Amino acid sequence: MKKLFYILLFVPLLGFGQEKFTISGYVTDLETGESIIGANIYCTEISQGVTSNSYGFYSLTLPAGVYQLNYSFIGYQTLAKQLTLNIDTRLDVEFPPSSINLDEIELTGKANIVKSTQTSVIDIPISQIKSIPAFLGEVDVLKAIQLLPGVQSSEGSTGFYVRGGGPDQNLILMDGVPVYNASHIGGLFSVFNADAINNVRLTKGGFPARFGGRLSSVLQIDMKEGNMKEFKADVSLGLISSKMTIEGPIIKDKTSFIFSARRTYADLIARTFISSEETYALYFYDFNAKINHKISDSDRIFLSTYSGRDIISIEDNGVRSSKQDTGSSNNSESFGFGMGYGNLTSTVRWNHLFSDKLFSNTTLAYTRYNFNTNFEVQSTSNSDTIFNYDNNTIYTGASNHGVSYDYLSGIEDFSFGIDLDYMPTPKHDVKFGFSYTNHRFFPGSVDLMINESYPDTSLNFNIDTIMDFSGTTRVHELYYYIEDDIKFSDRLKANIGLHIGFYDVDDAESLSSKMLNKDNYNFQPRISARYLLNEDWSVKASYAEMQQNIHLLSNSSVGLPSDIWVPAIDSVPSQNSRQLAASITTQLKNGMYEVTMEGYYKTMTDLITYKAGYSNLSSTESWENAIETGGVGESYGLELFVQKKKGATTGWIGYTLSWTNRQFENINFGEWYPYKYDRRHDFSIVLSHKLSDRIDFGATWVYGTGNAINFPQAVYLGLPYQGWVGQNIDLVESYGDRNSVRMNPYHRLDFGANFHKEHKQYSRTWSIGAYNVYNRKNPFFVYLSENNSERVANQVSLFPIIPTVSYRIKF
Repeated sequence: MKKLFYILLFVPLLGFGQEKFTISGYVTDLETGESIIGANIYCTEISQGVTSNSYGFYSLTLPAGVYQLNYSFIGYQTLAKQLTLNIDTRLDVEFPPSSINLDEIELTGKANIVKSTQTSVIDIPISQIKSIPAFLGEVDVLKAIQLLPGVQSSEGSTGFYVRGGGPDQNLILMDGVPVYNASHIGGLFSVFNADAINNVRLTKGGFPARFGGRLSSVLQIDMKEGNMKEFKADVSLGLISSKMTIEGPIIKDKTSFIFSARRTYADLIARTFISSEETYALYFYDFNAKINHKISDSDRIFLSTYSGRDIISIEDNGVRSSKQDTGSSNNSESFGFGMGYGNLTSTVRWNHLFSDKLFSNTTLAYTRYNFNTNFEVQSTSNSDTIFNYDNNTIYTGASNHGVSYDYLSGIEDFSFGIDLDYMPTPKHDVKFGFSYTNHRFFPGSVDLMINESYPDTSLNFNIDTIMDFSGTTRVHELYYYIEDDIKFSDRLKANIGLHIGFYDVDDAESLSSKMLNKDNYNFQPRISARYLLNEDWSVKASYAEMQQNIHLLSNSSVGLPSDIWVPAIDSVPSQNSRQLAASITTQLKNGMYEVTMEGYYKTMTDLITYKAGYSNLSSTESWENAIETGGVGESYGLELFVQKKKGATTGWIGYTLSWTNRQFENINFGEWYPYKYDRRHDFSIVLSHKLSDRIDFGATWVYGTGNAINFPQAVYLGLPYQGWVGQNIDLVESYGDRNSVRMNPYHRLDFGANFHKEHKQYSRTWSIGAYNVYNRKNPFFVYLSENNSERVANQVSLFPIIPTVSYRIKF
């Protein structure tokens, strides 16, 4: 490991024999001033190039001479700059929008995946996400991610499962800050408002050293920075929600802002159909806000925040009268149930140029996710009846009875980190830095209150207790990393890196003494390599080791908000994985089509799962005693991705053939069994067609093998026992091997069309479509029931055909 570290540190310093100079600057959009991520800067004379980073910055060091630099990015006009390089030069570039015709339209985020180093990476521009037919008219980033090869999903959920991993094994970053629950309304929608997003990238393997903390994937979502040039507004009205985005300059070309908000309003409509005694609420809201300020040519600062919450509640206040022989009474009863959950993130970022070769980003961030549910029943009896209690006490008057229950869980992070990009030559792109996070877990506490109140105070009692199942736990997580994207030759290029992690749970021993002990660090090597067979074909391979120090406890298959995050401890150690991947990539017809075929093999250790029958909402047992530990897993498969990038018709075809298995000592008699997210075949077609500037439409079709479930295969007569109405005989169900039954296959067709019209002061778009066009009854879950004295399996489906319509106006 030490040798690898020194190689990464000192190799970039070699090769400075002749005098060289650096061209550097920012790449932005001419009309909005937004940074452009991944723009290509290429020198034709020496066939060398670089790409802009996550903030639009680039740096290219060349020998003294006369050069032509070509700046290109999908959807923009290519720019050519001639310059004589004899001093270090600052060159900021503003891309004008493309005016190319339909046959030249490109919709992908990277110009040439054949030459890129990393494996298992897919960029999806937000323009393409918005062209995909949307569920209930709500454009959703995570629904688009679910259509990619190697990514699986469940009906009615935004959760996604990458290469055999669970939903907790995905690192979801919004402007670099982790989001712990990315769903609204139990998974129907994600927390990401597409109108506020600039860029989306999914990494499924070959992870660069700068990422850590999860086993299966990294989803980066970069928010817009705000228009530096002029004020813009974008308003959308849908069937169940509306949203609004406003952006513009605070100081032109220096300071910008963006504010985006949305809310569902199904609850407002439902109130007109509900009695005055009953109140229901089911809605979510969220908003994003960001300020971008250029302090100087070398310094920029970003302030951003996100807040979102789901509210579900039911209240019933009723008065009921009764008359008996002994008198009359009026009884009032109130019932209330509420559930709320949501995320809050806040970030301060500072970009600084130490030199034209060294770029830094310093981040101070806060993120919180919490879930709470409450239940309350109150009953009051106002009576003129004379009551006889236990033949001793006689009283007249009112009595009160009440029970209240509150459950709370969540996770809270404070983090600080510095990331540096060092670009000494076109053959090296070095990234290094560190990050520290202080986690605060509160996995579950219950506040229970029971009270009884009678006129005879000797009968009254009150129970008020708080049960904290695991206490509040603070955890320190620190990592360092270094990586270099090295060009060994025109054909061979590699990204080599090392991720060094430190993890500690607060206890009596001091943190400083633990940090001095090398045994408390873990080393995770990463490497991705690319070899060009020719200009249109390349082969790639990668290897990555990952460690995950937090766990998600879930006893549902759809990912409910009540699932709780817990830290790794001595008895429940951190999860680890190793993944190998190899691919062959080509582009056809001058880049019109890109084709990638990739195979992977991944192993996982120290996995956990709930013991059979456990529920975190109904048990008071400590979480670490309610789980099976020491599980191992494996996942392997083959993925095919064919993408059409140019022309009036664009889209992709994705296919995945995969196997995912688990093994626990006390489950399935210690034998391997299919994981619940194991899916043999997964197929998707995504198409968009631009008929004209006024009309475009899109369609998606998906097919997936049915999920593996644990389901009874036989029923036997058990021992007799004495019941309420006589002697009964138990029925004993035999399940066979775990998850040995498959639900019916899943398939669905969605369709959508957009109708645009430009007006002098604004543009408007009508969008219509349908989810599940041919009304397929897809399985959500199955259960057994009695029908004519026979045991039969019943399938429950969620969504029939659902029409959608929305209206959008842009100023």
